[in-house]
Amino acid sequence: MAQLWGGRFTKETDQLVYRFNASISFDRRLYKQDIEGSMAHVRMLAKQNILTEEEKDKILEGLTGILKDVESGELKITDAYEDIHSFVESNLIDRIGDAGKKLHTGRSRNDQVALDMRLYTRDEVKKTEDLLKDLLKVILRIMEENTQTIMPGFTHMQKAQPITLAHHMGAYFEMFKRDRLRLSDLYERMNYCPLGAGALAGTTYPLDRQYTAEQLGFYGPMLNSMDAVSDRDYLIEFLSAMSTIMMHLSRFSEEIITWNSNEYQFVEIDDAYSTGSSIMPQKKNPDIAELVRGKTGRVYGALMSLLTTMKGIPLAYNKDMQEDKELVFDAIDTTKGCVALFTGMLDTVRFCRERMEQSARHGFTNATDAADYLVNHGVPFRDAHGIVGRLVLYCIEKNIALDDMSLEEYKAISPVFEADIYEAISMETCVNKRLTVGAPGKEAMEKVIAVCKAYLNEQTV
Repeated sequence: MAQLWGGRFTKETDQLVYRFNASISFDRRLYKQDIEGSMAHVRMLAKQNILTEEEKDKILEGLTGILKDVESGELKITDAYEDIHSFVESNLIDRIGDAGKKLHTGRSRNDQVALDMRLYTRDEVKKTEDLLKDLLKVILRIMEENTQTIMPGFTHMQKAQPITLAHHMGAYFEMFKRDRLRLSDLYERMNYCPLGAGALAGTTYPLDRQYTAEQLGFYGPMLNSMDAVSDRDYLIEFLSAMSTIMMHLSRFSEEIITWNSNEYQFVEIDDAYSTGSSIMPQKKNPDIAELVRGKTGRVYGALMSLLTTMKGIPLAYNKDMQEDKELVFDAIDTTKGCVALFTGMLDTVRFCRERMEQSARHGFTNATDAADYLVNHGVPFRDAHGIVGRLVLYCIEKNIALDDMSLEEYKAISPVFEADIYEAISMETCVNKRLTVGAPGKEAMEKVIAVCKAYLNEQTV
């Protein structure tokens, strides 16, 4: 067992206790951040004359070699070590001797792991943001190509009013844009350095914490050493942001699944993102969308678990906090994988435009516009509402759309109708006369698309 403590103990830790306590099985993925933080720490120690230049160079050379060997596969991170910190330090001492024992001067594993996790999470926030940007680009392309693709808009899962596919996609653009902005906000709050906080009360060594923070790309050091080692707010925020991302992906997946059904046939999912049935040869299942929808609960679970873990922990560091890593690692892997796969699926989806428009026509989505027509001809809205209700009932009985009624049939229900009713309730008219900001009309959508393009050219995180 390679561990960094033991002087005050008179017998070895029970093997079961050791394995229960150890974190190497999951914190091994922090090896790069642990080495990066150690290098910054050593350079600072030399700057402050706590280490000699010769010791600094020797340690940096040893750490560089460990990093290289781990990444090449020559050096394996095994369960013989308690955690990633003991792995790095033990291998450093084996390679360079006593100089390696000075690596830990002026720090604790408490501020060390706090740093490693913050560096790792910061990188993952950027990677998640990049994946969301790729998804937004796909959504924007679909918007640009479909400003005149008419489809039904829904409320209560009932066809309500005609919109365009561009308008529908634009709603998801706004959702994922907010997700991206949440990550940017999180980055600003979390980008402060805990290294130098020690176990909880700082250190008597004359550390230059600002210098260390600047080397590692932080805005500065965290200003309270107890908070520095016990803060996991940034992980809770990241899990919350990822939960919201997954919620948006799940809503989108639900629509893709519905649209892919035989009843709707709005989309055809590419073969590369579908699977078949072991018994029913006709089946083409939307498994990727279903898995994304299903994995949302997994990310929610990580958020609730960490909130529950943290709610009863007094200051400062407690071992409970080790439970953050597996949850966060899994949630990050799950969210990134889902965003990437969903982006690929959406990018290859074929939209059945004619089917969408026919669904809008036969769903009476232009009924509100027929009522507006009557209002514009002097009929009180409440009366117009009743007249159009009778029109819809007539069409249901005849199995036709409002557009299919003859003028004589219109006049039989209300003499106010004239030949211009057909233009007033055409799908194109219903959509394109809606020109307020955020509406589905072509002109309004083109303005929004221009704003979306400009947004994607900006840097956020």
